[in-house]
Amino acid sequence: MAAIDKVRVLVVGDSGVGKTSLTHLIANNEPLTSPGWTVGCSVEVKLHEYKEGTPAQNTFFVELWDVGGSISHKNTRSVFYNPTHGIILVHDLTNRKSQENLQRWLAEILNKDGKDALKGADTMDMDPEQFLGSTQIPILVIGTKLDVLDESHKQKIVNRTSAGGIAEQCGADEICLNCHESRSLAAGTTDSVKLARFFDKVIERKYHNRETGRKYATNYTSTMAGSFGTFPTLQSAVQNPTFSYLNTNPVTESLS
Repeated sequence: MAAIDKVRVLVVGDSGVGKTSLTHLIANNEPLTSPGWTVGCSVEVKLHEYKEGTPAQNTFFVELWDVGGSISHKNTRSVFYNPTHGIILVHDLTNRKSQENLQRWLAEILNKDGKDALKGADTMDMDPEQFLGSTQIPILVIGTKLDVLDESHKQKIVNRTSAGGIAEQCGADEICLNCHESRSLAAGTTDSVKLARFFDKVIERKYHNRETGRKYATNYTSTMAGSFGTFPTLQSAVQNPTFSYLNTNPVTESLS
């Protein structure tokens, strides 16, 4: 069986916004019944069909790195930020502060040292293009807990997230989801199309060389050892396309 290439997508946002439920929904196409608090980092993997339905279609692993949002781990979680091929910024639609804090998360990730990118300055006044211009890292913004809003507030909040928010500043797509409903990302829906388009951009950034036209230059080997242990064999990963590194690995425990 041929090797499958991989990309790494960071999933970040304030503690409690629903990142773990979101990554589980994306990777498993079903809601997470009993989500817990992420200490350190949890990883799930999705098999994604790049450019599905076209002659360029190819299968990739998308690693979703759900980074814990605890403030106490701010100075140590940068170990999860390299490499970064794509970023999903997550906020709680019922918590406006979590949306405003996405700029701080973006600054933290894109700063090479993993510390405050604009130390001594107001990061809320930062210009995302200042960081994205040189990196061209694809970004997707997702608002969670849409199901908590009553009908009278849904449209108002959805409109608020679209107007002048970080997605607009970054030129990124934005999705508002109910992570407890599997139909939220059902095939063919607008949100699932946006998600697939985002993954395609992430893949293209890593594997497509505009000068030579080469694609898929680096292979994802059947096993890979590292600080998170050994990845499953390719055959087992295809048979069971999701796996998690929960709060039992050495790196995660060192951050608790």
